[in-house]
Amino acid sequence: MEHKNFKLAVLVSGRGSNLQAIIDSIERGEIPGARVALVLADVAGAPALERARKHGIETLFLDPKGYAGKSEYNQAMVEAIQERGADLVCLAGFMRILGPGFIEAFRGRVMNIHPSLLPAFPGLHPQQQALDYGVKLSGCSVHFVDETVDGGAIILQSAVPVLDGDDADALARRILEQEHLLYPRAIRLFMEGRLTLSGRNVSEKEN
Repeated sequence: MEHKNFKLAVLVSGRGSNLQAIIDSIERGEIPGARVALVLADVAGAPALERARKHGIETLFLDPKGYAGKSEYNQAMVEAIQERGADLVCLAGFMRILGPGFIEAFRGRVMNIHPSLLPAFPGLHPQQQALDYGVKLSGCSVHFVDETVDGGAIILQSAVPVLDGDDADALARRILEQEHLLYPRAIRLFMEGRLTLSGRNVSEKEN
């Protein structure tokens, strides 16, 4: 499905460097017709919120402590996103596991980017996991989000060599450069209706 007014909701918890990459790609015309309709955070002082405000994007902080439980919090997020009419939900450093109610509300319309070549090294600290394991290649993956942790169908991947002397921070910086290229590309493919999901396999149709 292609939209002239394709709306994104971006979920954040921290710095928002991938959010910035998405915003910059839109402003450069690389995702034509797209706009970020909402940046939603679960952390009050997340720097990503300020990034969004500088570009005139609506922001919303939902305090998890203000809800009776996880399902109520997830429902509040669902309602906020639906109110803005978002076509796609993008996780950009969002550190909260989404519940089944959220996943079901946006089935096939939630993306995440993870700094490893999934299914290797899901969860926290994947760069350190990669170094501890001794792999020669790491990288990043954009995937659809399902009920598992970093286990949804993979959309795009980019490999990054692990260099002698790397620590987790150095590897993370090089991976992040690829994340900033890969995520906007995946969003554009989705917006243009060029992604087909069959089981666990995502295929890309020619433009």
